[in-house]
Amino acid sequence: MGEREKKEEEEAVGGFYAKAILEPIYRQSQEELLAPMNAVNKAHLIMLAEQGLIGEEESRAVAAALLELDLGKLGTNRYTGRFEDLFFEVEHELTKAAGEAAGNLHLARSRNDMGIAVYRIALREKLLRTLDAGLELGCRLIEFAGKHVDTLMLGYTHTQQAQPTTMAHYAAAVSDSLARDCRRLWAAYLNCNRSSMGAAALTGSGFAIDRLRTAELLGFGDVIENTYDAVSGADYVGEATTAASLAAINLGRFAQELLLWCTQEFAVIRVADPFVQISSIMPQKRNPVSIEHARSLLSSCAGDAATVLTMIHNTPFGDIVDTEDDLQPYAWRCLRTLETVYRLLAGIVDTLEVNANALRSRAEASFAATTELADTLVRKEGLAFRTSHGIVSRLVRDAAAEGLAVRGLTPGRLNAAAEAVLGRPLRLTADELAEALDPGHFVAVRRLRGGPSPKEVERALSEQKQRLDGERTRFERERELQKDRAADLDGILAAWLRPRG
Repeated sequence: MGEREKKEEEEAVGGFYAKAILEPIYRQSQEELLAPMNAVNKAHLIMLAEQGLIGEEESRAVAAALLELDLGKLGTNRYTGRFEDLFFEVEHELTKAAGEAAGNLHLARSRNDMGIAVYRIALREKLLRTLDAGLELGCRLIEFAGKHVDTLMLGYTHTQQAQPTTMAHYAAAVSDSLARDCRRLWAAYLNCNRSSMGAAALTGSGFAIDRLRTAELLGFGDVIENTYDAVSGADYVGEATTAASLAAINLGRFAQELLLWCTQEFAVIRVADPFVQISSIMPQKRNPVSIEHARSLLSSCAGDAATVLTMIHNTPFGDIVDTEDDLQPYAWRCLRTLETVYRLLAGIVDTLEVNANALRSRAEASFAATTELADTLVRKEGLAFRTSHGIVSRLVRDAAAEGLAVRGLTPGRLNAAAEAVLGRPLRLTADELAEALDPGHFVAVRRLRGGPSPKEVERALSEQKQRLDGERTRFERERELQKDRAADLDGILAAWLRPRG
């Protein structure tokens, strides 16, 4: 092959690399990373000037260029291949505006520490938005539970009727699970919200920079102490997606229950019209597809999280492309999906109708309260629990064999079971038997912490609301801090450019 043909082939291969890899990365940087990149440039400039590492005139020239940078144009430019990536295009624009002074903006930093800082800023914003949506869903669940403190229903274990409880007790359990998910997301936020700036390539810099000041200007809670770790660690994104994955799995179990309860066979809940779709052929259909979408999207969230961890797995502990441009979009999509489902389910729960009468009737017609009958025999007859359990098991088994419902249980049948197990009859009256088999009584006497009795659930919901209010306050404070820091950057640079009086 001649030199000309070889060059043409290399250009074709290079063109494919640019089209397949560099151009998509450029576009996602325009969409997600341009604003964080601009913030890092501003903060680094301020720190360099405050440390006396660049002169006043240079600082003013670069500040003016940064404030006048046309982000709208940069965000919509087509990829031409002239610049390797968006970083170099921004640097080119700053150099055009500020001249040689712009070259010192890269003093004591690298694309390594800068890139990680930009990724962390982008990720922390997505974590905050996801947390906002999660807290909103938590609020809707608590409100929903408050409406159904007295709504009796059957609880299930192993998909079988187990014991009576209430819809509020169930919803409060989902709310508690969600609260743990939000705490894990908040912990991920705190670990993400640490600055890599000052690490440079991996060993820091010989210039007297102030890493803490740069972190403060960018709204980071702290710095990543070790400079090698600052550009090498990828656990910040792994933790965020792991927390999101577990949240998606937990919430998916709730979505599955909702879908089951929507069936005509269960007929427990009715989803509001805005969240259902009709059939093109079957006139009677009200398909709760919004919940189906929620379930499938939660699965995709977990899938994207698994992709993140898989891409980190077995990579070298150092600056490496595997944990950067190719990986970050999976983390962003993972959190964006979770945020979307949180908001969707908040709307569904807020408008959900519950068939309380059907739930109560099923509870009253079931044998689910017989645990309380066994407990009653322990209290009133002085029996060991295993003995009383055996008597009640015999009673239920015999009734089922004869096709009797729970209302067919009488003191006579109970005594027959006691004679078979214990060898003697019991003293329980008809009223005491009826009370022991009443699901309302079952719920009312379970007043222990975390139980389903109305007063206990109301207490638990009150505590949940207090915790949620505290978390909302903490969240709002952090969100305002980030807004203030962004405004401060522009304010400091603008002050440098004001005429001196």
